[in-house]
Formats: sequence, C-alpha cells, structure tokens
Amino acid sequence: QLLLVESGGGLVQPGGSLRLSCAASGFTLYNYAIGWFRQAPGKEREGVSCISSSGGSTNYTDSVKGRFIISRDNAKNTVYLQMNTLKHEDTAVYYCAAGVCTWPPEDYGVWGQGTQVTVSW
Repeated sequence: QLLLVESGGGLVQPGGSLRLSCAASGFTLYNYAIGWFRQAPGKEREGVSCISSSGGSTNYTDSVKGRFIISRDNAKNTVYLQMNTLKHEDTAVYYCAAGVCTWPPEDYGVWGQGTQVTVSW
C-alpha cells in the first residue's frame, strides 16, 4: 500500500515557525516530485510548493516565497516544508502528494491525510 504521512503541524503564534514532514511508506520518494498543498475552511485546495525528484528544482506560490523552504532527504524517504514568519492566512490543513512538480492537484496520485497548521495568538 502506498502511503504518505504528514507530521509537524500544530498551533503557532504569528511570526513563528513550523517544519512539516512528509514520509513515504510502501514506495520510494526519490522517483517522484513532491508537492505541498493546503486547504483552509471554505476554500479550494491550493498548491504551496513542490520539489523535483532530484531536489534540484523547487517552486513556491507567491504568498509563501521568501518564507517557506521545501527540501528532501531521499535517504530518509522524507520531504520537508520549513515554514517561517507564519501569518494568520497560513492557517489550513497541509497535505503532501507525490506526482509531478505542477500546481493542479489532479496531477498527483498519492496523498497524505493532512496535518493541521493553525496560526493564532
């Protein structure tokens, strides 16, 4: 069974940081680009960042550029999303997915269950 498991979410104050992890089970991540998506209540799922299978190419949506950093450790079969200077509007459920490094969610075939990130005082 192919699984992705996210972890690292939680409650953080504005301006704070969190690091999300995405671990794979049942397959090796290094064959796939990995995307991070988020979905806030009442909003559509949006792409946040993606990283190529080699890690040599990354993309970020404009609202997180300069604040979030995506990276991968293929030896650990894990992808990370370092989130800095968090804002209220970053509050959402964050998902990782395996596929190609594009924005449409339908380009990704394996999804994790999500981890909640709440930015609040």
